[in-house]
Amino acid sequence: MIQTRPFTFLLAFVFASLLSVSQSQVFADETRGISDSKAIRVLLITSGCCHDYDFQTKTMQLAFEKHGVPVQWTVVNEGGNGTEAQIDFYKDSSWAKNFDVCIHNECFADTTDPAYIRSITKPHQEGLNAVVIHCAMHTYRSAEIDDWRQLLGVTSRRHDHRSAYKLKVAEKQHPIMKSFPDGHTIADDELYIIEKVWPNTTVLATSTSERTGKDHPVVWTNRYGKARVFGTTYGHSNSTFEDPVFLDLVVRGTVWAAGQEK
Repeated sequence: MIQTRPFTFLLAFVFASLLSVSQSQVFADETRGISDSKAIRVLLITSGCCHDYDFQTKTMQLAFEKHGVPVQWTVVNEGGNGTEAQIDFYKDSSWAKNFDVCIHNECFADTTDPAYIRSITKPHQEGLNAVVIHCAMHTYRSAEIDDWRQLLGVTSRRHDHRSAYKLKVAEKQHPIMKSFPDGHTIADDELYIIEKVWPNTTVLATSTSERTGKDHPVVWTNRYGKARVFGTTYGHSNSTFEDPVFLDLVVRGTVWAAGQEK
């Protein structure tokens, strides 16, 4: 299922209420003083195992609206709720055209075909910026090639139990983290075990494993070819996507990845 939606996508608590293009233009002009031509063109790939992707999509869209960040959304929800799929959207060789950033919030651990994976990573390497959230880190984890892991900036294949995890900010002056409250607790999420941090990755925040006492990156940036990449391993539960601090982080990370930070 592919949905292309204008920036001002107003939602009730559960159900969407879509405005017309003209209404969207007026709202953007009133809130930002700029036209839709300045909107960040966001492609959101979302679906797969283990999470409430419809809820996560809606709360992310509301967060951008709350912050007055104009976004033209294209939402691709394909592949079902299993662990293996090849999304039809990627079969078009020009799938990445006309987007400023792609948010990967999908979960397909057992998809392993190298040609398929490289049809996704190649446009990123050529300059499509990326945001990678939670189970994107375990997507394609069974693949033998490292292309997706290089895009992510970290390698992870498993996670600790769900718990309340504090974030320790490592780069307080980074534009993504400047307003992030050091020590903020993500109330109900999984700590992903990071096996490797790739060379072009900058760790922005860490959390500590309750099992081993070891710190693991939970927020970072990466450079993959010409692309900027922002990543976070958090994002499992609906409560995380109801946390305004987490949502603020996603908004700032996306704006940074799109190259539009101030």
